[in-house]
Amino acid sequence: MPSSSPARLPASFRPLAWSNLAAQSAEQIALAAAPIIAVLAFAAGPAETGALQTAQTLPFLLLAIPAGLLADRMSRRQLMVLAEATRTLSLVAIPVLAVLGWLNWPLLAVLGFIGACGTVVYSVAAPAMVPALVPAAHLATANGRIELARTMAFAAGPAIAGILIGWIGGSATFAVAAALSLWAALLLRRLPEPARTARSATDPWADLREGAVFVFGHRMLRPVFITQFIFGAAFFALQAVYVPYAVHHLGLSAGMVGMSLGLYGLGMIVGASLSGRVLRTFRFGTVVAIGPVTGFIAALCMMATIWWPTVVLAGLSFLLMGAGPILWVISTTTLRQTVTPPALLGRASAINIMAYGARPVGAALGGAVGGAFGAESVLVLAAAGFLLQALVILLSPVPRLAEQPVLAT
Repeated sequence: MPSSSPARLPASFRPLAWSNLAAQSAEQIALAAAPIIAVLAFAAGPAETGALQTAQTLPFLLLAIPAGLLADRMSRRQLMVLAEATRTLSLVAIPVLAVLGWLNWPLLAVLGFIGACGTVVYSVAAPAMVPALVPAAHLATANGRIELARTMAFAAGPAIAGILIGWIGGSATFAVAAALSLWAALLLRRLPEPARTARSATDPWADLREGAVFVFGHRMLRPVFITQFIFGAAFFALQAVYVPYAVHHLGLSAGMVGMSLGLYGLGMIVGASLSGRVLRTFRFGTVVAIGPVTGFIAALCMMATIWWPTVVLAGLSFLLMGAGPILWVISTTTLRQTVTPPALLGRASAINIMAYGARPVGAALGGAVGGAFGAESVLVLAAAGFLLQALVILLSPVPRLAEQPVLAT
């Protein structure tokens, strides 16, 4: 039965929690600052900022699996320290090159790619580290803390970057991000890491097959991956057309568009803040299902704006899109950590990160369909995608889980 009292996390988890907050803040400030600097300092246009965004997201496709293999072969703490050190160096290089007069937008893109490599490695290794620090009964609470930090950084990062650029300049803003990343690395050095059984040198392809066979052969992890992939594609298809749709169909000003989009981050913060209470109140499988079902309801709200064009429905859609699915992230991370043997956690985490590959697919699909048939058709298509992902998880064994599974060994 769900517990009625909040869990108290052990002191061993604190260095990881604070490191995660610092790392997420550094990442979001740098991600927001890069295109602003590219436009203001180098007169970058849509093509250049698009290339910059591609460089900052490409490592999620290229490096997730290698990072997972490394996380299962070496010390995860050392791997995370190296990841943050790499990101720190890439951030420090930006103000240094700017002072020397050598910085341009292609170099900004290259350094963004390098920094994102550190982000991917950290993002794969951190969830694999949590079960070694926290008792199984407290995993959901720990994951909630990690996601709350991520959502706060996600929501506040762009605003902080804009304020810092206006106050102290672009170079100094990247220096602040570098300082946060360095702090994250230093905090990790205090992180205790229980000894793991040493793995003998094996064929990387055999290791990869082992991880893939486990995840895609597992009766609960397989529908979780499929649901997450479809959700990502549907959401980014919607995102691809929302701004022009909001301006031309809903008649929103730039400020109103920004406000409606900002409700997504607010929803994430609300959902992450309430996650502990929700997990203590409802059955574990019910909490997992809340995210996909809420996502479908949010898509219906957005589709309804075709007939009732109002910012209220659009804002409600983004609020629900943030609040419900963040419960999905917390609960499915906990599920993956409990059913996956410790020796496979890095690869299972990496395969989960690979589901992010649906994002550019969805964005491209949304752009193509919107260009050919109009933005309204994309909203209908996205709603169909959200219905499909909800059905995948609801028809799986996951919602029938009464409580968190027993920790695998």
